[in-house]
Amino acid sequence: MKASPEAQQRLLELADLDAELNRLDHRRRTLPEIEEADRIEARDRELHDEIVAREAEEKDLGREQSKAEADVDQVRTRVDRDRKRLDGGQVSSARELENLQSEIASLVRRQSDLEEIVLDVMERRETAQSRRDSLAGERSGLAGELQDVVARRDAALAEIAEEAGKARGERAEVVAKEPADLMALYEKLREQHGVGAAALRGGRCQGCHLSLNTVDLNRIRAADPDEVLRCEECRRILVRTPESGL
Repeated sequence: MKASPEAQQRLLELADLDAELNRLDHRRRTLPEIEEADRIEARDRELHDEIVAREAEEKDLGREQSKAEADVDQVRTRVDRDRKRLDGGQVSSARELENLQSEIASLVRRQSDLEEIVLDVMERRETAQSRRDSLAGERSGLAGELQDVVARRDAALAEIAEEAGKARGERAEVVAKEPADLMALYEKLREQHGVGAAALRGGRCQGCHLSLNTVDLNRIRAADPDEVLRCEECRRILVRTPESGL
């Protein structure tokens, strides 16, 4: 393949622009703000799910507390009723008196047990409420943190997009000046190796960073200036420069 030395030199400019675009793409994909935002959003989802669970637990405990309090009221009512009978002298026989006193004692014990249940449920409910409030507070703090991270992420992405747009514009200008067959080869090699063209400097290919042997260097010296050369090691287009060491 033949191409003017100027066209071959532009391939190095093209390779630099492609390297810049690759660098910007890598920077865009690996922005620390992206990972940080993902981490915060993941924690926010965890907090949301846990808050929902604590709210459901608090509602269940609320129903449990209401039932336990209703049971206490029911037993207390029965105790009050029996005591009124006892204090009002409505019990005539000794056996009935003994049974009533025994029932009152049993109901008082039952009331005490139920009141302990109410207290236990209240404590568990307060713990669930406190945990829910703590989680809600953490989630509220995350919202502000996420807002800051997203702002920094979006600013960085906008900067990268601006730089990439400029590089693509410059690349298009270079491509427009290049012969179609040379560009086709360059793009094929770029797809295969990541870099389509490399400079020869100091007898070393800047693509694979290997030094050329004497035979290859002599072949390059003898080649016409418009002949498109390839590195024998990496097969990239090898562009001669004033620093080639020929």
